[in-house]
Amino acid sequence: MEEGIRINKFLSEAGVCSRREADRQVENGNVVIDGKPAQTGSRVFLGQEVLFMGRPVTKEEEKILIAVHKPVGIVCTAEKREKDNIVDFIHYPKRIYPVGRLDKDSSGLILMTNQGEIVNKMMRAGNMHEREYIVTVNRTLTEPFLRGLAGGVPLFELGVTTRKCQVEKLGKRRFKIILTQGYNRQIRRMCEYFDYRVEELKRVRIMNIVLGNLKEGDYRHVEGKEYAELQKLIAHSKNMPVIPKKEI
Repeated sequence: MEEGIRINKFLSEAGVCSRREADRQVENGNVVIDGKPAQTGSRVFLGQEVLFMGRPVTKEEEKILIAVHKPVGIVCTAEKREKDNIVDFIHYPKRIYPVGRLDKDSSGLILMTNQGEIVNKMMRAGNMHEREYIVTVNRTLTEPFLRGLAGGVPLFELGVTTRKCQVEKLGKRRFKIILTQGYNRQIRRMCEYFDYRVEELKRVRIMNIVLGNLKEGDYRHVEGKEYAELQKLIAHSKNMPVIPKKEI
């Protein structure tokens, strides 16, 4: 750390929060380096003391990645002002934060970590990493609807058209969809475009990590072969900081 490390990266790697959240906390005056308020772009050098919300921050050497089965009603944020935030819900003994988001009305797999680089590599849409969902809608599926979802859907309010994706019918009103993007409430918006309403949405896979039989509200550590495979999948992914979009 002879050349120092940017304060947002330092806080991210210490498991305090994501880089973007760190920038917000710096702007709000909640970060201090050697007794002086940090500025955006400040660097931390070996031996300096960093305080976050008045508490010392040390870099966590243990690399933590857990898979959580998020229930409906829990919000994927580390923001303490949100009473239903996932950090308090999980009550993990060390500082971790969510990888991306899964909206309050959805359930299923969310990852939590103290590794900022993993967040960046996994969440950049340009890296084309898959996320799989099981969706139940309010009326009978039709072939034009399924083809329309798969072919790309204009989301006029966001000014984008979704990428082509994989869609598979699972039942009368139930289907599987695999995305490589995470626009704000994307699946719900895609369905609304065709006058369908999502009644239940569950994420069951992120890249090689599957929800499996993990019970709602529980979590497990991602380790061993599963963790090694994830590292292979993100090895060549770009590691530029991302502006998180609210996830599906």
